[in-house]
Amino acid sequence: MNVHTNQYRIIDVDTHVVEPYDLWTSRVSSKYGDAVPHVKQDAETGTDYWYFGDKRAGGAGSPAMAGWHEHPPFHPKTLGEAERYTWDAVERLKVMDDYGIQAQVLFPNVIFFDAKTLLKLDSANLMLDCIKAYNDWQTDYASIAPDRFLPQTILPFWDLDETLKELERGKRMGHRGLVFTSEPHFFAQPKLTSPHWDRLWAAAQEMGMPVNFHIGSGDHEVNKLMDDSVPSHADYASMGVLFFMGNASAVTQIICGGICQRFPKLNFVSVESGVGWLPFAVASLDWQWINCGVPKEHADTYDLLPSEYFRRQIYGSFWFEDNPLVKFAIDRIGADNILYETDFPHPTSMSPGPATSAKRPPDYLEEVFAGVPQDQVQKILHDNAARLYGLD
Repeated sequence: MNVHTNQYRIIDVDTHVVEPYDLWTSRVSSKYGDAVPHVKQDAETGTDYWYFGDKRAGGAGSPAMAGWHEHPPFHPKTLGEAERYTWDAVERLKVMDDYGIQAQVLFPNVIFFDAKTLLKLDSANLMLDCIKAYNDWQTDYASIAPDRFLPQTILPFWDLDETLKELERGKRMGHRGLVFTSEPHFFAQPKLTSPHWDRLWAAAQEMGMPVNFHIGSGDHEVNKLMDDSVPSHADYASMGVLFFMGNASAVTQIICGGICQRFPKLNFVSVESGVGWLPFAVASLDWQWINCGVPKEHADTYDLLPSEYFRRQIYGSFWFEDNPLVKFAIDRIGADNILYETDFPHPTSMSPGPATSAKRPPDYLEEVFAGVPQDQVQKILHDNAARLYGLD
């Protein structure tokens, strides 16, 4: 089986757009001065960093790692040092063609992984303007190939009324879903399972906008778990794995919190977290569910087992796991609930370079789908994502 063909029209459900330096300074009013997110260079290291006011966030070139010659956490000091295809939409399309990928779902970097920095800005109006500017920019980025680049709306979740307005605006602009954190309480908001969010879930369900729980969208304390004596590369490796597994929290909350029960037509995606752990998580939920008497004590609240909610509404995505692990996940949770991603152009992405063990997606897919029936491959590489994100 050769998956590097247009017959599968591969949809890559987790990629990132690398923000240009002038994203906010060119779109947000100058009346806010230096509080507007901007890039400054560190005089000692020559590294460009994002700043929210006087608060420094991540390196401007840190997401642009595809093809880079150093192992993470080292990264391009400037976007000019990075491969152009990591940030230029036209060049990116050429890479997609080489990989045999028809479409990519887009996720942010700066305003997403550094959301707490955004919330520290003094002006609620500026925070809202930054969200709107980002959503406008990614709409423009995707406009050169709207059937290939699929934007997701980010939300001013600290204000539910404005969140609903921005979700509606994103839908009008052609966005295919929304990005949300599984840990809103980390930002001094009600917990994910609070009825506070029911208006959002109802609106998303009505609009057919899937909810994407991307790793790293909440508490970043995992970045601080290792002692200073641990080498930087090992420290970075631990961070990635802990973030991957953190999405077990999202799956557990939306099932046990009754969100799937109350909003049966709303879809949820666990993004950049793999699929090998999902059979254990779902089996554990079923065991605990029955063992703790949920069906007996709360039959009027829940009408399905966790595994049944999962199969009806929840999806996982993978990009590096080996053939036995992926086949196990397909066997246990079903091909209908699995998606494919590359995480382009991040440090852990399937983007070969001098300092990565990644294989080209076509080569990897040949290996990982060996022995998998073609109808299941078709679902995982195209049909499931097409249904979720509204593609042909």
